[in-house]
Order: sequence, then C-alpha cells, then structure tokens
Amino acid sequence: MEEQKEKYDGSSIQVLEGLEAVRKRPAMYIGDISQKGLHHLVYEVVDNSIDEALAGFCTEIAVSVNVDNSITVQDNGRGIPVDMHPKEHKSALEVVMTVLHAGGKFNKDSYKVSGGLHGVGVSCVNALSSKMHVEVYRGGAIHSQDYAQGKPLAPVHTIDESEAVGNWEQGKTGTFVQFWPDATIFTETVYQWDILANRMRELAYLNAGIRIVLKDKRAVDAEGNYKKEVFYSEKGLEEFVRYIDGTRTPLISEVIHLNTDKFGTPVEVAMLYNTDFNENVHSYVNNINTIEGGTHVAGFRAALTRVMKKYAEESKMLEKAKLKDKEGNSTIDANAFREGLTAIISVKVAEPQFEGQTKTKLGNSEVAGMVSSAVSEALTNYLEEHPEDAKKIVEKVILAAQARIAARNARQSVLRKSPLGGGGLPGKLADCESKDPAECELFLVEGDSAGGTAKTGRDRKIQAILPLRGKILNVEKAMEHKVFESEEVRNIFTALGITFGTEEDPKALNLSKLRYHKVIIMADADVDGAHIATLIMTLFFRHMKEIIEQGHLFIAMAPLYLCSKGSYKEYCWNDQQRLEFIMKHCNGDEKLVKTQRYKGLGEMSDEQLWETTMDPARRLLKQVTIENAAEADRTIAMLMGDDVAPRREFIEKNATYAKIDA
Repeated sequence: MEEQKEKYDGSSIQVLEGLEAVRKRPAMYIGDISQKGLHHLVYEVVDNSIDEALAGFCTEIAVSVNVDNSITVQDNGRGIPVDMHPKEHKSALEVVMTVLHAGGKFNKDSYKVSGGLHGVGVSCVNALSSKMHVEVYRGGAIHSQDYAQGKPLAPVHTIDESEAVGNWEQGKTGTFVQFWPDATIFTETVYQWDILANRMRELAYLNAGIRIVLKDKRAVDAEGNYKKEVFYSEKGLEEFVRYIDGTRTPLISEVIHLNTDKFGTPVEVAMLYNTDFNENVHSYVNNINTIEGGTHVAGFRAALTRVMKKYAEESKMLEKAKLKDKEGNSTIDANAFREGLTAIISVKVAEPQFEGQTKTKLGNSEVAGMVSSAVSEALTNYLEEHPEDAKKIVEKVILAAQARIAARNARQSVLRKSPLGGGGLPGKLADCESKDPAECELFLVEGDSAGGTAKTGRDRKIQAILPLRGKILNVEKAMEHKVFESEEVRNIFTALGITFGTEEDPKALNLSKLRYHKVIIMADADVDGAHIATLIMTLFFRHMKEIIEQGHLFIAMAPLYLCSKGSYKEYCWNDQQRLEFIMKHCNGDEKLVKTQRYKGLGEMSDEQLWETTMDPARRLLKQVTIENAAEADRTIAMLMGDDVAPRREFIEKNATYAKIDA
C-alpha cells in the first residue's frame, strides 16, 4: 500500500517558465478559450495601438481578418522600441512580445493613461498563437521577428522593403502585427465580423479623432473589393449616445455632453433623456467596459440626483404634483431622476484600481468626486440654458415618480405570500422535489399543451415546469408598474424566488433566495416561438439582468426533424444534420428518408421531449450572455421598440439567413 502512495516532495512542485503558464491556463489571462477569448486576442493588440493614440502618437489603426482567419493589426504610432533592453540583454521588441508583465505602461513618462496596465496583453496573444509575425517601422528601417507558440524563431533583425508584409512607406513609423490563433487551444477559430465591428465602433466613439479601418478579406464583392468599414468619430461620446439611442424617441433636443480633465483625470460624459422607462448607463475606464460600474458611476448618479432634485424643488412643480411631505421635503425616489436616461461615462485614469481580476468595477475613490463635480457643473449649466428641456425632464420625473409608487405596490404584490396559497408559488408551477438551487432547473414553456408534455416527461427530482400563456408582455414598451401587474411576469418572479431590495439599494434585484440556477426558455422552433423567447429575454435583460450576468439563463434547442430509414431513427437540429443523415444512410437519396418536421413542442410525446430537449445528458442548451452591453441595449430597443424603420432595415439586412417554412 505504502509503495502505491504518490511521492510528494520538492520535486513535485512545478514552476511554469515564461509564457508556458499562459498556454497551460489560458482562461486566467483572456477569460475563456471559445469565441469570446478568440476575439479578445484582437482587442489586446488593438489596445496597444489605442494606447499610442492616447499618448498622442497614433491617428490610424488598420485591422484585417485574413482568408486563413489570421489577424493583422497595423498602426502609425512610434513603433515598439527595438534597441537592447538593459536588464534582459535582448531587443526590447522581443521582451515585449515574450515576457509577461513587460511593457511601457508602468512608466508614466511613456504612457499617462493606458487600458492594458498589466503588460500581459500582446505577450499572451503571442503565447496563444501558433505563429506570429511582427514588423516595427522605426528609425527609417523595418525591424522584424517571427514566433511560434510564443517562442522567437530568430533574433530581431532588419528586413528589406520587398520582404515586408505590412504597408510600409519610407520615413513612416508604426507597428505591424500578424497572428494565427492556435487551434489546439481555442475551441473556436473563426472570427465574426459583427463582434469585431461592434468593438471597433465602440473604440472609435470612446477615442474621438482616431480612425479605425476594419477589413474582412474572406468576403469579396462582385467588383473584387473586400468587405470594409471605417470607424471614426469627431464628437466622441455625443455621437455614441445618439447611436445607442437611435431607435428611441428623444425627450430633449440636445445631448448633454461634457469633456474635461481639469481634475487631472480626463472625464467625458454624454447623456440623453428619451420617452422610454429604462435607465441605461454604460461606463468605461481606459476604454474597458466596466459592466459592474464603480466609483465613476456612483459619482455620476450622485451628481445627477442632487442637481435634478434641486432644480425640481426650485421649479415648484413637485408641490403641484403633491410629491412633497408635510415638512416640504421631496418624496421622489432618486431612481425616478434616471428613468428614460441613456448615459455613457468614460474616464481615463493613470493608475486604475479594479475590484477583481476581470476589470469590470472601478475602485478608485478619488474618481467619484471628479466625475460628480464635472457632471454637477455641466448639468446645472444645461438646465439653466435650456429651460424648455429642463421642464420636460422634470415632468417626466414626476410621471416616473407617480408610476414608481404604483410599481412599488405592484412589486410588493409579487412578494406577498398568502397563508392559504402553498407558500405563494404560482398555481401552474410544477415544482421539483430537490430544494438545492445549484441542481434545480426551471423550464419556462410556451403554452399549456407543451407544458403538460414537459411535466410528464421531466426528471421530477430536479426539473420544474412553468407553462406561460401565449406571449408575455413586451416590457420594452411598458411602464414599470405595468410590468409587475402582468400575471405571467409576476408568476416568473414568484417561481424564481426573486425579491427586491438589498442593503445598498431598495430597488435592486435580490437573488439570495433564487430557487433555480438554470432557467431554461423552451419555445417552439417557429417564428412565434422565437418571438416568445425574445420577449422573455427582453424581460430578463431589462428587469433581471443579474440572472444573465451570472450565467443562469439558457435557451433549449429542440430538434427540427426526426429522420428515419427503416427502423433506424435520428434527431436532427438543423438542415445540415438532416443532409448528413441522407448522405450517410441513403446515399443522398432523399426519397428513401422519412422526415418528421416538428413545428412545435406539443407535437412531441413526453418521451421524445425528454430525450431530445430535457435530458441533461443529451440535450443542447444555448447560454444567454451579454458580450457588449451598449450594443445589446441598442439592439433590444430597436427590435422591441415602436420605431418601425430601423427594425425593417435590420430584418432586410439579415433576411438572407432566414429559412421560412412554407
């Protein structure tokens, strides 16, 4: 027995050298190894060029997706230094590309502000690429180095103009990087145009005056031109907020825009009020989207509430609306001032302190005061100079405050438990036996018939079923109290065990009693089913975003076909799988295959529904995530809002991908 025990001594302790650690644990450095991590590689290289632009040395960045799915990024900055590094005794270019925590971001003389603060970005990209080629245009020469899996193949050397891969002109400076993501590490190696375009657009808006050219050499038109888009913004966030709010009806005539660095930290804020009922605040620190907010958002909200409240009280409009108590104090909830607001906050901080590894929440306490002071001044001036707009905002706030009283009552009605109602759970809910949220699943099922089949076919121990009657309320168009008055919406809240109010925020979602860690939307595989799924996702995005952010929301993928040849049967989830079945079992002869097309879940037996869509061992689930909050916000507002023209444009643009059943 003793001999079988593993030996555990000093020799068991493994030290990963250089970039080996990145290849062993890539997710630690770039988040994941699927589509998100793949695109992150591009952002890391582009961020270096953006940092050059922020330092005042770069005006143009060219990004290309090549035919072989490699990426090229070229800028007209100073070029990475190529001289000998005093400590490492090799070219500074090689140090930057192959050594973790190496870069110019630690030296305030080189970069005042920077997104990539830890100096791990481009070396990680190198480590996770099967090969990489770098050209530096500096001092009238072209310096080059090639790498394989992060290791240099030869020392940095100068090359002739004819050998250069990038677009070099005599006397020009800059950096050219080409990399091939390593297919042995990434599960996904095909770049998506839309994902890259959204991020490049975002960067152009966040950094006014920088021209970003995105090309896709995989897509060529009839004239032989590559797919191409140029992103350039002259007014920065002012244009960004109009872009996000493009499908909403504006309440005020002008964007409230401020851009200052009088506090030593560049602060830029753009805000616009619209006729909708949601608050949409998007925040950035050094171009990084801080989805969890932080001190810059807290400073903005404090200033907005303070200034707006003071103006509303002085206008005497609150008294008329009976929103003051006996002592003459305002009874308006601070959140009412932010209803129908779309705002973008961007700060450039020299030494940002993020809470956690993911850089999603800013922790610098001094930034709150800077943003608050800047916003107070700009907003006060705007209200004084635009009295008509100010009046519209206050009227909207009063309406919001009155609606909030109704909403509070409605929310409370969601939480009320009847002593005779079996713990207050919805009557239609078929609950599961387990009380462990980590293993429990809730299926939101379209229609009673499918709900009945799902109830009999499920695993009763861990799977709960909540049938929904028809299409739920479109929450994008509804005031908050109407949302909570809707029976179907209330049933979803109650079934999930969600309450409202935390120690920090009385309106915040409280997930401490969440009853299921998997919430699965199960709808028919037709147009109506897609619409119902979209309505449910809109509800979660607008009122339960934390459920999505914590990875609890999924969509069940029901099969489209049951293909059979004799006694052999196989489920197919798409047309490609069906064609493969025909080729494999019938030598391509479609007549020999019996195909059953499932229009809805109700057409399946309980056994079929279980083995195709509900069985954890065999089913296919799509997790709902938010890759880009600003873009998601814009898309939902456009698809679910009142404005028809942009929705029609979206449908026409994407109609080529639709397969409509006759």
